[in-house]
Amino acid sequence: MGFLDALLGRSKPVQPDLDRLFGLSTAAVTLEAATAFTPTGLGSVCFRAPEGGAFVRLQRDIQELLDADEGPAVELSNDSYGYTWLLTRQDPQDLVSVVTDLHAVNATLESNGFGPHLLCSLAGFQGPEGQRLALVYLYKRGTFYPFAPLPGERRDNALELQVRGAIGADLPFEDDLSRWFPVWGAPGL
Repeated sequence: MGFLDALLGRSKPVQPDLDRLFGLSTAAVTLEAATAFTPTGLGSVCFRAPEGGAFVRLQRDIQELLDADEGPAVELSNDSYGYTWLLTRQDPQDLVSVVTDLHAVNATLESNGFGPHLLCSLAGFQGPEGQRLALVYLYKRGTFYPFAPLPGERRDNALELQVRGAIGADLPFEDDLSRWFPVWGAPGL
C-alpha cells in the first residue's frame, strides 16, 4: 500500500489464504472439547457460477474429481440468490476429507481464474441435542465465523459468540460481526 493510498483512506484488500481451511481440523477438536459439537461429514462451497462453456466444463471436472473415490459424494444446487452450492459428503469421523474437498474446489476455481466468483465455504457440525452449526470461511476476507441457525430463520447468537471464544485461537475469525451473514438453508448445515 502506497503513501497516497494511506492518505486517501484506501486499504489493500485481504488476500484469501486457502490453506487456512486446514485449520478446521484442529478447531474441530477444540470445538468438541469445549462445546460437544462434532463434525457432520458435510461441507460446501458457495460461488456465483458465471455463464459460459469454460466454467461448465470446469464445474463438471470438479464434480468428477470429487466423485472419483466411491461414487457420487458431491451434489450441486442453486439458491434463491443465484449462487451455486457444491456439497461434499464424507464420513463424519473424517473431517480431514471434507476439508481437503473444500480446499480442492476453492483452489481449482481460483487457479482457473474464477476466484472472484467464490463467496464462502462451510463445514457442518452438530451439537449433543441436535443443534446445527457451521464454521464459515469468507473467501474474500480470509476469515471464519460461526453460524448457528435456529428454527424460524433465527440465529443462536450466544452460541456463535461462545464458539468464537472457544476456537478463536485456532482460526482467524472475522472481527466485523456485520460480515457474519446468515447462510439460511445452506447445503451442509
